[in-house]
Amino acid sequence: MDAKRFQMIDEGFVCQVCKMKVEPLKYTARDHCPNCLCSIHIDDNPGDRLCKCFGVLKPIGIEKGKKDDLKIVYRCNKCGMIKKNKMAKDDNFDLVLKIMSKEA
Repeated sequence: MDAKRFQMIDEGFVCQVCKMKVEPLKYTARDHCPNCLCSIHIDDNPGDRLCKCFGVLKPIGIEKGKKDDLKIVYRCNKCGMIKKNKMAKDDNFDLVLKIMSKEA
């Protein structure tokens, strides 16, 4: 199996940061909380669930993706790794704007 391939895992969870009950996204894999935008460092490659860090991925920036989509830039609070995830349609856009304004 090619470990770099995206693995579709769209599951609900309770956010470890804000405690919101997060439902599956239903059009792609849910990989972060739509309320606080945080995630957990559980993947080495998207969807593989092979990372043993389990640190909190906190949003530190927003960048434009290749297809004019927006990506959330994260830093793991445990290992310091930088990761990027596509924004979801239901993400907290007020928080996205706040993060973007801190970059300016």
